Amino acid sequence: MNATTEAETGAVAPTASESTYDFATVPATTLPNGVAVPSFQVGRYLCGEGFNRPATICAGAAPWVEVNYAEAVNACAAIGGKLITELQWLAIAHDIAGQDINWTGGKVGAGAVFQGLHLGNVDEAQPGDYVSDDANERRWHQLSNGERVFDFAGNAYSWIFDDVQGDEQGLITKPFAEDSPSIATAPHPSMENGMGWRPRAGSDWSGDALVRGGYWRDGDYAGVFHLNLDWPGVRCDIVGFRCTK
Repeated sequence: MNATTEAETGAVAPTASESTYDFATVPATTLPNGVAVPSFQVGRYLCGEGFNRPATICAGAAPWVEVNYAEAVNACAAIGGKLITELQWLAIAHDIAGQDINWTGGKVGAGAVFQGLHLGNVDEAQPGDYVSDDANERRWHQLSNGERVFDFAGNAYSWIFDDVQGDEQGLITKPFAEDSPSIATAPHPSMENGMGWRPRAGSDWSGDALVRGGYWRDGDYAGVFHLNLDWPGVRCDIVGFRCTK
């Protein structure tokens, strides 16, 4: 394959320092089980792939998929961040579920929490500035402090560093306890009210890595509380990642 050089096109490739890193501030949150999650910053969008493979976080970048768990961890570290943890994800999802604006019926508990791109109207993960023609596929959720985050449900899964059931590498090491915040934080049952799918207590995914959110053709499996797994070494076009700092 013949490559076109920068000299031939006149283009100048961006450096990592020129990449856009768009973070939203997440307020301090106390989960229903009493666990306090301090305030932190989260990528407003799923990470995209920048020049020479540093991650970028901006509306115009398509999600960086076909990346395995370790590569996602390293990509976040390369820009001074960390892969989003299980407790951080739950803090955001819990905050989202408590805001009227994030429910299709306009009030908490009325209808469903918006599920993002999940109805199969696209056939690959979309950049953050893509807007679906279907109003049921609204991509953003608003936090209690007015910040907005995109693709917390649908479009592409995000790898998760498990700091609840996991080891020092963030990989799952034990079954889900009945009172694990991973499965006990959502205010409604699995597959209802836009929660997405989650496993039952006792499910043992030891050795695997958590993924959350859903993807563009997940239907009602997608949701801000959707919880699933994947083998840490796999690379596929429906799993990306999100950084925090």
